Amino acid sequence: MKNLTLKIATLGLCFGVTACGTTYQLPEISPDQTAQASHIFAQAAAEPARANLSNAAAERRFRRVAARIEPVGRSYCETLTKDTAGSNCAVDIAIDRQMEDRNAYFTYREGQPIIRVSLPLVKDTRNDDELAFVLGHEYGHLIGKHTEKQKQQAIAGALIVGVIAGAVTADSGVFDSGIVEAGVGIGAAVGTYAYSQSFELESDTLGTRIADAAGYDAMEGAKYFAKPEDARTTAGKLSFWGTHPPDAKRLATVLATADQIEANVGLQRVE
Repeated sequence: MKNLTLKIATLGLCFGVTACGTTYQLPEISPDQTAQASHIFAQAAAEPARANLSNAAAERRFRRVAARIEPVGRSYCETLTKDTAGSNCAVDIAIDRQMEDRNAYFTYREGQPIIRVSLPLVKDTRNDDELAFVLGHEYGHLIGKHTEKQKQQAIAGALIVGVIAGAVTADSGVFDSGIVEAGVGIGAAVGTYAYSQSFELESDTLGTRIADAAGYDAMEGAKYFAKPEDARTTAGKLSFWGTHPPDAKRLATVLATADQIEANVGLQRVE
């Protein structure tokens, strides 16, 4: 009975978080694009270590790129979320000067959307295109409402698994609140990460369009994700490549999106 209940929980969880998928259709990837992306990924991964920019040069690169990406990202956000109540596209973009690792992120701080990139990441970029793509990608998380959807997934996962855990303890004739609490915790964790890959690919799609509209080469910029790096830092925290997993599919998504742009194919909302 317990095994059956757990299977039902898993199916219920998958069903419960499906509604929290992508807002926009991901581009279809052709075999040619897959092969090309795999080749580019392998080349990028095999490149020798790069020389870091100086602090001053990195600061200049950040100011230069952020000044071009911000108005384009804001325009995309305002256009795509104009029918969504409460949308705030006035993103505060800055360098996170407390972060010692190479990383970038989007979040909300006191209701204000912010994009932060660490100085070590900016110093590590080979060209303006790479930084532009990283910033455009983070704008994608805002436009795709990924923070809000992650919260919905966490709540859905917690409720479904918590209810099933309660049913399991009831079947045994003994109600164990500890098991229920553990079930809620597991459900929240699974729900939070259930669609992370889809969100990343949606952000890549949006980031490609934003970087291109700002005059950057999105494919060149996306190569930054192809660097062979550890998923965790020496301190044990998730690195940029842990929260933004590198694989050839990401580059294929960028290629497919770039072809859509060339063909004047706009974003399509998921029905």
